[in-house]
Amino acid sequence: MPERGRTTRDQDGRGAHIPSAAVTEESTTAAAAPPIPPPGARRSVGLLVTLILGGLTAVPPLSMDMYLPALPEVTDALHASAATVQLTLTACLAGMALGQLVVGPMSDKWGRRRPLIAGLLVYIAATAVCAFAPTIELLVAFRLLQGLAGAAGIVIARAVVRDLYDGVDMARFFSTLMLISGVAPIIAPLIGGQVLRITDWRGVFYILTVIGILLTVVVWRLLPETLPPGRRHAGGTAEALRTMRGLLADRVFTGYMLTGGFAFAALFAYISASPFVIQEIYGASPQTYSILFGVNSVGLVIVGQINGKILVGRVSLDKALGVGLAVITVASAALLLMAAGAFGEVGLVPIAVGLFVLMSAMSLCMPNTNALALMRTRHSAGSASALLGTSSFLVGAIATPLVGVAGEHTAVPMAVVQLACSLVAVGCFMALCRPWRNQTDAKGAGS
Repeated sequence: MPERGRTTRDQDGRGAHIPSAAVTEESTTAAAAPPIPPPGARRSVGLLVTLILGGLTAVPPLSMDMYLPALPEVTDALHASAATVQLTLTACLAGMALGQLVVGPMSDKWGRRRPLIAGLLVYIAATAVCAFAPTIELLVAFRLLQGLAGAAGIVIARAVVRDLYDGVDMARFFSTLMLISGVAPIIAPLIGGQVLRITDWRGVFYILTVIGILLTVVVWRLLPETLPPGRRHAGGTAEALRTMRGLLADRVFTGYMLTGGFAFAALFAYISASPFVIQEIYGASPQTYSILFGVNSVGLVIVGQINGKILVGRVSLDKALGVGLAVITVASAALLLMAAGAFGEVGLVPIAVGLFVLMSAMSLCMPNTNALALMRTRHSAGSASALLGTSSFLVGAIATPLVGVAGEHTAVPMAVVQLACSLVAVGCFMALCRPWRNQTDAKGAGS
């Protein structure tokens, strides 16, 4: 009989796992996790946890995408250049990258709930200050703090998934999370566009503040602790650094980390440049831009479900990842040719189609790189998740300013950055992961 509070695992390590020690060994303070119901009720708990984790992973697209239609307005309101305003995106990304390096090891030491709740509280405060920022410099500074705090939701959500799932089930769960969190980039720019119809760009941050408050209450009341005290790390900074060094010494883990990071950078080149490309170059309204962005996000969700429901378990994760990388590379090359005038004067529709293909293919890249990398470590999921997230957001933060180096009147820099990042991602996948050797078992550093 399996131990009470756990589900049975097969020899491949598949299946959900909710440790009973996560509840029984916690203190009865206000920060303690709510009790996990008996096995008969566990399916509803799984759905509840899935929805909460989806909400946490939705924090980055909400913080970024709801704000995107307002970028041209911020440029005018704060008397700043387009490149300077794009630094508000860079700052938020950099904060999310650096914050994960801190929060990930903290969650391995103190459990998942306490660092998560602390991060959400700081996120609320920083977002509220952004709403009243009188200068672009202050807005950039508090977007950085917003990103640092928002990192808690990203890194801990991934760590919780590693606590609960393994193997192919983990890849399926990441695809399920993409369905939930994928709603955020669909509705966020739509909300942002509608907010701009009734108020100015500051209203976007008012709404984000309210969302942060609601999410904090839900986490406080309903999210169980998934890392029992017996599996936590007692060491401090030195041990965390040793753990990360061991993870980075695993060539395959590092390969998947870099592959995902550069693929994400290609995506974020689109996110940061598209408001200017679609609205300034092709003359679309904020509402039209929001609709196009939503359509692209629908493609992201649909392909994510194809990956999780059809491909995972039938096709190797490496093959699915390879197809995704090939598609984003081809789409990036086509966008560059169109932006450079190789096909003459093209309108909005061909550019929109190319961006749709690129964004949709990300659903074959991001869930699978996360799953393949986390399968390399059974312990230190927080630190591993931190490295995955940090690499993605750091490379994305570096790529963001590059898309605006030639001004607001050409899409060539965006396409160049996308193609370069796609090619580097392919190179990392082939040179470091070496998928033909099938080195994707759960061994390696940190195991």
